[in-house]
Amino acid sequence: MRMRLWLIVLCGVLASAALPAGGWAGPPVSSRGEETIRDGATTAESLPSAAPTSAEPLDSIEPPDASTTPAAVLSLVAPSESLTEGTDSETPDSIETLDFNVPIIRTPKIDKHVQFFSVRIHDRFEVWLNRLERHRPMVERIFAEFNLPGDLVFLSLVESGFSTNAISRAKATGPWQFMKPTAKAYGLRVDNWIDERRDPVKSTLAAAQYLRDLHQLFGSWPLAMAGYNAGERKVGRALVRAQADDFWGLTDTKLLKRETKEYVPRFLAAALIAKDPSRFGFTIPPPIPLEYEEVVLTRSLHLRTAAQAAGVSYQELKALNPELRKDLTPPDPAYHLKVPVGSKTTLLNNLGTYEARTRVHAVLHQIRRGDTWALLASRHGTTITAILEANVLNKSDKPKPGEWLLFPQPKKAAVGASRALAKLSR
Repeated sequence: MRMRLWLIVLCGVLASAALPAGGWAGPPVSSRGEETIRDGATTAESLPSAAPTSAEPLDSIEPPDASTTPAAVLSLVAPSESLTEGTDSETPDSIETLDFNVPIIRTPKIDKHVQFFSVRIHDRFEVWLNRLERHRPMVERIFAEFNLPGDLVFLSLVESGFSTNAISRAKATGPWQFMKPTAKAYGLRVDNWIDERRDPVKSTLAAAQYLRDLHQLFGSWPLAMAGYNAGERKVGRALVRAQADDFWGLTDTKLLKRETKEYVPRFLAAALIAKDPSRFGFTIPPPIPLEYEEVVLTRSLHLRTAAQAAGVSYQELKALNPELRKDLTPPDPAYHLKVPVGSKTTLLNNLGTYEARTRVHAVLHQIRRGDTWALLASRHGTTITAILEANVLNKSDKPKPGEWLLFPQPKKAAVGASRALAKLSR
């Protein structure tokens, strides 16, 4: 036993080249503050009017005690049976029978979280369930490719409610709440132009790889999820000090923070509800399929211009491309912009009409150490305002060495260049 525990810790150290030292999101849940679950105000996706206008931090709310919950409420939580029946201790003693591929252990703590999700924040949780349903086929397909249990899709519910706009207090971002070092370690691009932590498909691919690595390290899904929350090295050290070999052996110790000890029960409660929402009073209508086409752009283009050319709304285009940090596509040699199905041809046909009038006429240059906005504006014959607008930056932003930015050409120079090209082509 001790040999296995030390091996886990050793593997955690050896895996640090592949697994970031801070784990999935560095600080535990309390400091990450999942956006839709805790902070509420940090999301751009609005909740129904029935939902509370300001969300209390979930980790500061103790789910209702079954002994003080009115009978009417308990009947809403579990119409057919008592959720706390036969679970008088925190020792897992029964397994949910609803076809789970991640075994659902029943304890009073899990039952309290079920009551919390299904009663106290019922409206908000219903929003998360509906939002997840649009992405669920994609997530399950990717997880199947990595031989992961399909039920792990429900982990996104306790992370962010599958919100692409989720940002925690610790700056963990996206539906899977990646911190920047972890995101980059798993191949996600995070820079001044793109934040792929927000992209549902790309971030899910990275999440699948990380969850697979954690399970290979610990050999247990509860421990893998604890590592996902707190970092694999913290969980490994806790196992050694407690001389435990599973997650539940750590729940009565002080070796893990409360947020991590609550994390697995919270996931199990969310999964229990999501497997059979109607049983708990949730209405999940058939989701609208998430479909799109991709247009390859070879120059930067404002999203509003692209929306006009495609004949779609700016909001629709923005929602399809959550990875864009600006209202401007990056100056990549080939950037794949997602557009609604049926609008690709329209965009390509109309782009020429908008190009001369609205497309950014600019050159791409890399920022050097010591550059200032005034120096850059003088060097490129433009204004500070024009540079900031072309790159969708604020006055408070500073030029960063190594960063590539667009520098608008003076209007006369752009026109002169166009005429010169026209003469050469004759």
